[in-house]
Amino acid sequence: MIQSLLVANRGEIACRVFRTCRELGISTVAVHSDADASALHVREADAAVRLPGAAPADTYLRGDLIVKAALAAGADAVHPGYGFLSENAEFARAVLDAGLVWIGPPPSAIEAMASKTRAKELMGLAPLAEVTEADLPVLVKAAAGGGGRGMRIVRSLSALAGELEAARSEAASAFGDGEVFLEPYIERGRHVEVQVLADAHGTVWALGTRDCSLQRRHQKVIEESPAPGLAPSLVETLHESAVSAARAVGYRGAGTVEFLVSPDGRAHFLEMNTRLQVEHPVTEAVFGLDLVALQLRVAEGAALPEAAPRASGHAVEARLYAEDPSKGWTPQTGVLHALEVPGAAPGLRVDTGYGAGDSIGVHYDPMIAKVIAWAPTRDEAVRRLAHALRRARVHGPVTNRELLVRSLEHPEFTGAQLDTGFYERNLDALTVPGDGERYAAVAAALADAASRGGRLGGWRNVASQPQLKVYGEHEVRYRAGRDGYVVEDVAGLRVVDVAPDRVRLELDGVVRNFGIAAHGDQVYVDSPLGTCTLTARPRFADPQDRALPGSLLAPMPGTVVRVGDGLGEGVRVTQGQPLVWLEAMKMEHRIVSPASGILTALHAVPGRQVEVGALLAVVQEEDSAS
Repeated sequence: MIQSLLVANRGEIACRVFRTCRELGISTVAVHSDADASALHVREADAAVRLPGAAPADTYLRGDLIVKAALAAGADAVHPGYGFLSENAEFARAVLDAGLVWIGPPPSAIEAMASKTRAKELMGLAPLAEVTEADLPVLVKAAAGGGGRGMRIVRSLSALAGELEAARSEAASAFGDGEVFLEPYIERGRHVEVQVLADAHGTVWALGTRDCSLQRRHQKVIEESPAPGLAPSLVETLHESAVSAARAVGYRGAGTVEFLVSPDGRAHFLEMNTRLQVEHPVTEAVFGLDLVALQLRVAEGAALPEAAPRASGHAVEARLYAEDPSKGWTPQTGVLHALEVPGAAPGLRVDTGYGAGDSIGVHYDPMIAKVIAWAPTRDEAVRRLAHALRRARVHGPVTNRELLVRSLEHPEFTGAQLDTGFYERNLDALTVPGDGERYAAVAAALADAASRGGRLGGWRNVASQPQLKVYGEHEVRYRAGRDGYVVEDVAGLRVVDVAPDRVRLELDGVVRNFGIAAHGDQVYVDSPLGTCTLTARPRFADPQDRALPGSLLAPMPGTVVRVGDGLGEGVRVTQGQPLVWLEAMKMEHRIVSPASGILTALHAVPGRQVEVGALLAVVQEEDSAS
């Protein structure tokens, strides 16, 4: 029997495994980098061991250090979580060689399936050897790992070499393995997967289907179980293929077999992930299981019942990321001041690796939490999840929360018209600022006035002049009098009540509540119209904040990993030409020239860490350069 378990991972998956361990009476051990020293998973563990450094390559990817940590802490088992070393056969062997219990499949099964190229060979498939115009579009994929890292869509032969190089670099950084391969890219396909669970006694369960088609950067955003609208015959084929794949490699434990379903209903094998998946909670909700508990029991040698339990209802999961979808999904960093999702409602679950006051840094994946809803029907589950996300208080870095709500309410999603091109088609419409932002700015301005006791502030205005507060593009003019506040230039609005943390506005006869929370120069406004993050614009701009025309600023904190070949001051560049590659949160981001012209400054140096807004380069446009 397992008495003490180390989780070789961080964040929400470590916290999730610890939760099951507590229920089973198993002691827990965390590992952490220097950047994670005070992280939630460290605080929740019974013991913790430091992995010196911050970068994944120096910490969570060091299998030797993790095995030493397990032995030093007296653990007798290791759970890999997902990502990092979860599909590394050598790490699994090192755990077993150290006399520890490995919570996962045999190393031979990992070797057979963890490399996508070898997995395809096992399934009688082969990657593309050469690419012609007739093969386009194609998908570049990392042979090891997952989560969208090292993956690129290529639609022209001229872009192929650059995308291969970028994919190799990203894969090597994320997984320590830069091998990539090519396969056909199926337009408007559905990403459907089957959860399998196998024991050492010959039993293999196929636990329904999951649809994971809503993706950005080939990384899943919203998942659900069962996958809606699949023909029963297709579901049977998927189950049979998944069980066959597991049996072919002598699989044990939890794993996932992934398929791409083409618009004509044909299933194409993608890969087998030899680990627990991020989206496993939707399967747990539908089947009433704890997959982590079953992983542990299988590792202890227990046999599964011959038949899997029956599914019931529908579950949907949304991944809450610290990122700005309107700006190319740019990762965001900073302090998470509040994370409150209404969790008292039945059928609602929140998995997170963060608490209020924690910092979201640059080194790891930007996922803050997963919110999961279950209900007897799909429509009810989707409505419950959208409602919970809309009511959540998430204060800190910009997140994709509003995008998640709009996605769940989009006609294509509610109508189960799902495919991997959803965001490519709909992103612009899903990220248009809503009308609620104007009213949120009004509420923020009035709350600010109330926090100052309703005084006019340090500026002496004549009585006839309104007060002015500016948030982004929104200018709010108001007057404070004996009868309360009056807001100018906003038709149909009446101020009902004002307090520093709460404002009630009547909008066209309907009274709505606005919650206000200020942290530094950021103001967070929560209301039924949505949540807005506002920044007050200073009355006078600082001349030092003005950047030269053509300045390329770092969109996020990160590390410069590459500068374009042959670049230097005086070099001519073309519009859209990649100049600098930044790595942040395990993803590479290309900084391209905004116009054709002359590179008049280049401050980016490979290996240098930069803060958001740091000047990387300056391009003087050709018209002004001539």
